[in-house]
Amino acid sequence: MDFSLFYFGDDGGDAASGSAYDLVLKGARFADENDFTAVWTPERHFHPFGGLYPNPAVTGAAIAAATSRVSIRAGSVVAPLHHPLRIAEEWSVVDNISGGRVGLAFASGWHAVDFALRPESYADRRQVMFDTVEQVRGLWRGEQLTVRDGVGEEQRVRIYPEPVQRRLPLWITSAGGVETFRNAGAAGAGILTHLLGQDLDELATKIAAYREAVAARPDADGWPGHVVLMVHTFLGEDDDTVRELVREPLCGYLRGSLGLLLGSQTGGARRIDPAKLREKDVDFLVGRAFDRYYDDGGLLGTVPKAARVVERLAGLGVDETACLIDFGLPVKTVLDGLEHLNELRKLSAR
Repeated sequence: MDFSLFYFGDDGGDAASGSAYDLVLKGARFADENDFTAVWTPERHFHPFGGLYPNPAVTGAAIAAATSRVSIRAGSVVAPLHHPLRIAEEWSVVDNISGGRVGLAFASGWHAVDFALRPESYADRRQVMFDTVEQVRGLWRGEQLTVRDGVGEEQRVRIYPEPVQRRLPLWITSAGGVETFRNAGAAGAGILTHLLGQDLDELATKIAAYREAVAARPDADGWPGHVVLMVHTFLGEDDDTVRELVREPLCGYLRGSLGLLLGSQTGGARRIDPAKLREKDVDFLVGRAFDRYYDDGGLLGTVPKAARVVERLAGLGVDETACLIDFGLPVKTVLDGLEHLNELRKLSAR
């Protein structure tokens, strides 16, 4: 099992202090110094939930300059919001700064308001995502793209600077739809997913479908695919102490993501507006989600408990655990907890 760090925290209101990105950079340095696989930062717009991360290329460039070994990944680029040339250009810069350490997960986007950046892409966003993946791949290899310039004439353009890596590592982000798993496999990409709206047994079925799609590619050449699972993570020495330590911040985090939670629980039907729910109903949903995450959906508690979770995830076919660490605990507390996470990483590598 590979271990990486994943960020998707609330804005937190630390901008005035100049410390909003302390955990990102200090955590990245820890990951770099302790043989973690990667650091992931997402793309999120117009909302405090995830609001620190409107552009993973910018945070990726900062991480690249602060590290020397760890991989730097977007988790994820919302492809329909951007021109493929812009994606390839920006990440080629980060690839150069890092000496060839970038990788990209692509997402189709889920929130209509995000598409204020490119409203024409919303209706066909899933197809646009896969089309963009192939265009970015081609540009990364040095191929040209036909575009129209400012006076309406066709031009053939390529990206500069040239990336360091000849092949761009790619994943597709899925909120749990089995077709996205299959399509990612058919595209020869990895899969990045989470446990919001799917349990471990469901995940196992989807991973199997993904592996079948990968194996069916004529150019698979023995590559089995790559599955990354994002999990909320904080480890300590005593399970009861950790439970009480993470309860308030994790419940607050889950409350902030309630729109996502409810959307996934309704099986893709019309989303329930959390603002229309009674407070006691919100408390019930958040409390149930907390118990699920703590007991069966995260690396939360002690190292031995987490090791059992990792063993189960590996048995399901997960290749990398992306540890979401910025769900509301104080920065020092999170950084201190990384020592226990590193202990788990070493234990799982034996």
